[in-house]
Amino acid sequence: MTRSFGVASAALALALVLSACTVTVEGVALGTGRVVNPDQQSDVDPTFINNSDGGEIDKLAGTVVKDVEKFWQEAFPKTFDNKPWQPLRGGYYSVDTSDKTAPAPPCTDQASDVEGNAFYCPSADIIAWDRVALLPVLKNRFGEASVMLVLAHEMGHAVQRRAGITQSAQRSDPQRFPTILLESQADCYAGAFVRWVSDGKADRLRLDRDSIDPALEAMVLFRDPVGTEQTAQGAHGDAFDRVSAFQDGFEKGTQLCSEISVDNRTFTQRGFLDEKDEATGGNLPFDNTVELLETDINAFMQSELTKLGKQWTKPKLDRVNSTPRCSRGDQGPVAYCPDDRTIDMQTRGRLAELHSEIGDWATGTIVSSRYAMLMLATLDKPLTGPEAQRSALCVSGAYSKSLLNRVGNNVFALSPGDLDEAVQVLLGFDYPARDLEGEAPATGFERVAAFRVGAVDGLKSCNLA
Repeated sequence: MTRSFGVASAALALALVLSACTVTVEGVALGTGRVVNPDQQSDVDPTFINNSDGGEIDKLAGTVVKDVEKFWQEAFPKTFDNKPWQPLRGGYYSVDTSDKTAPAPPCTDQASDVEGNAFYCPSADIIAWDRVALLPVLKNRFGEASVMLVLAHEMGHAVQRRAGITQSAQRSDPQRFPTILLESQADCYAGAFVRWVSDGKADRLRLDRDSIDPALEAMVLFRDPVGTEQTAQGAHGDAFDRVSAFQDGFEKGTQLCSEISVDNRTFTQRGFLDEKDEATGGNLPFDNTVELLETDINAFMQSELTKLGKQWTKPKLDRVNSTPRCSRGDQGPVAYCPDDRTIDMQTRGRLAELHSEIGDWATGTIVSSRYAMLMLATLDKPLTGPEAQRSALCVSGAYSKSLLNRVGNNVFALSPGDLDEAVQVLLGFDYPARDLEGEAPATGFERVAAFRVGAVDGLKSCNLA
């Protein structure tokens, strides 16, 4: 059984690259530049890679692999009781999936089996990648950091094998080692490696924080199809699960990754609620979303503020035709207006476009963050600065969490893929994080991290008391 980063055919990858579902922060260029130190890449001879053509993609892959190996030489003994790191017995394979006569790597029947993919095969102890329809697509659209992330993920599966998570253990106890758990752990290990690189510890690689955002967009590309059950064979997780695991590794390191288990990991991926939900892809029309959201979020705020000893005053939701300008700064298409404590929402334009391009919980995330600003005002919390920005995102995340496990007919709840839509809008836009002066964290990584605090641990984690 191979372990892969996730399957995306070349056609699918290209279609998503050309589509509008991946968006960028207005006015702020994403860092899609190089992660390889130009003075160091020439030091890596890619001939150690089986079937390599010696080209630029394999030079990049080889450079990444060498630093990933060094990382685990240092990190593996520290994480696993001083056990030494063992290099891959079978090595690395580059695959030309465009050539029907190209040699197939171990664990496959033909080169085309690898199309649009990279994988680790435990029986042969090898890592293989598609150098034609995967790595170049990732590099060109998401930057070199995405190639780093994919190969670090595959090495994470090799780490699992060396830590004792074998194929026989998985077969004998699949409930303890579901696929989604193993993939989440590999994402976590990748995050720990990327942090090591960003801290300047790698020999050949370098990474500024801005370059992480487009790499995380690649995780959205490789999420499971919306509506996949988390128990499905081969499940890797939705975008929220995958980005969460990556951020856990980035923020907390390999020790936490090694301890991920079915007892301490909660996944948000789930199947559709019913046939109607599946038919719509889990998305409501814009006007319906806003109408249901307005009623529900007021009830949530009232309930939560009562617990904190405060009274919630339902704000008027004013629908306006242009971008709201009711505070010192530009809050985007939805704004909290401090003078009259109302919410102004541009009913057409950018908000409606994002609803159409990403989904209904792009709308839900932006709108709920403005209600969060009113909650902060009610609690006499700052409405400007980094604390306000993080708090607004945390409250928005906590509200999303409250919707996640609701069941029953005609219940306002999150559908499969909704949290992925939150991830997409947070990576691509800073609207949900803007304070009254229109300022927000510069990177999508930071915005997702703040939202995730509330979405994972609830409102108590937002430090509002």
